[in-house]
Amino acid sequence: MEHFYTIQGEGYHQGRAAYFIRLGGCDVGCVWCDVKDSWDMESHQKMSVSELVNAVLDNSSPFGGGRVGALVVITGGEPLMHNLDELTAAIQSKGFETNIETSGAHTLSGSWNWICLSPKKFKAPLPSIVPLANELKIVVFNKSDFEWAEQYAALVSPGCKLYLQPEWDKASAVTPMIIEYILQNPKWELSLQIHKYINVP
Repeated sequence: MEHFYTIQGEGYHQGRAAYFIRLGGCDVGCVWCDVKDSWDMESHQKMSVSELVNAVLDNSSPFGGGRVGALVVITGGEPLMHNLDELTAAIQSKGFETNIETSGAHTLSGSWNWICLSPKKFKAPLPSIVPLANELKIVVFNKSDFEWAEQYAALVSPGCKLYLQPEWDKASAVTPMIIEYILQNPKWELSLQIHKYINVP
């Protein structure tokens, strides 16, 4: 769908320079999705692995140009609707870290330095992916999401980072609830979409 150099705005790698590759196609269908244009896989340009890797290497960004930093984030849509073995191997061969953001609803492919699992109620993640997550990011839309978040927190590996993130359009209502929940359950941390506050992609 698109690819661009920016600041990672949320989760564990928040604040890091990162090259984002957003792949088209998603069958999860979150009602609050902020990139619904990504859902139709066939409506986006096709690019080869070499073209994407060259975009990472030769990036000339609106933030000053030059080489991209060490982190490449592959997201969507739902990126695991594609086989990512060849793409991630090519990216890693150039010395970059690979980070995926996925709902986990499709079979894991690719080679990853960091897996961010953001499960959705609309289509549950595959059980095989959950223990592989380095980061569990739960989007909080209403109060019932806290109990749902705990169900997945019990399934991830002991070292997995746990984040609660307010759904953007309901942030004013749910952020105070998240803060109070974290104060009572300090294993969780707050994730904010800072890219939307600082107006970067």
